[in-house]
Amino acid sequence: MSDAADALFTSQPGVSKQIRLLEAELGVEIFARHGKRLVAVTEPGRAVLAIAERMLRDMDNLFQVGEEFSNESAGTLSIATTHTQARYVLPGVVRDFMQHYPRVRLELHQGNPRQVCDMVLGGTADLAIATEAIADNPELVTLPCYQWNRCIVATPRHPILREQPLTLEAIARYPLITYDDAFTGRGQINKAFLGRGLKPNVVLTAIDSDVIKKYVEMDLGVGILARMAYSAEEDRRLGMVDASHLFESSMTRIGIRRNAWLRGFVYAFIELFVPSLTRHVVEMARSGGGTDAGL
Repeated sequence: MSDAADALFTSQPGVSKQIRLLEAELGVEIFARHGKRLVAVTEPGRAVLAIAERMLRDMDNLFQVGEEFSNESAGTLSIATTHTQARYVLPGVVRDFMQHYPRVRLELHQGNPRQVCDMVLGGTADLAIATEAIADNPELVTLPCYQWNRCIVATPRHPILREQPLTLEAIARYPLITYDDAFTGRGQINKAFLGRGLKPNVVLTAIDSDVIKKYVEMDLGVGILARMAYSAEEDRRLGMVDASHLFESSMTRIGIRRNAWLRGFVYAFIELFVPSLTRHVVEMARSGGGTDAGL
């Protein structure tokens, strides 16, 4: 209550009075009390707070509308994404965007897929780009971007690189290094081994493709890696075998907060990333419920 009063430049009794007046007008208690202290949010209070949060976000949208029309080529674009996307997929898109919009400041926030979604829902970021979590979040409009699959990496003389054809049974014979369960299509990896009745010996997991490659270079295990994270030129100390025939493909998606106002350069970034996602297509997805259907 004291923090709220300070933020509103008023007194604590004044805030308490306004809360009481609102509760009286709505006919429900928003907060549970113990004496004069607020100790919890009631069930109807949670619904009231959710509506209040949406109203505050809409107020932010009003200011963004003004910025959009007063200055369409300047501002800040904040993108929340995973390490693999930021390191291996986005650099070329970011370069092209900066050439087209030199007055827009770009912010890249990295996290796991759930953190990435939370950044957008909390207003920290304009866009979420990830593989997991986005499609499962009903509060986000989701836009499919591209499909990708996996490869096996190992030290150049490792016998796994000579397996023809490469099988899950052959991979399961070796210690494995791959992504943490929250990252980069790990669900498809687990599903593939389970479907063959295999229990892989995962000895190390990481959230970062570069970390996985480093420990594979040390010959601590065989790596299961996103295919876009391997470069023959940059990863000369590793050999690679395509494994797309062994695992279901994964879909990377963009997530946008439902009902958020997007400035023109946000649409431009999306289209640079996925040319088929024009402003018209994005708007249709937003008005149609935010699913992959029809895209």
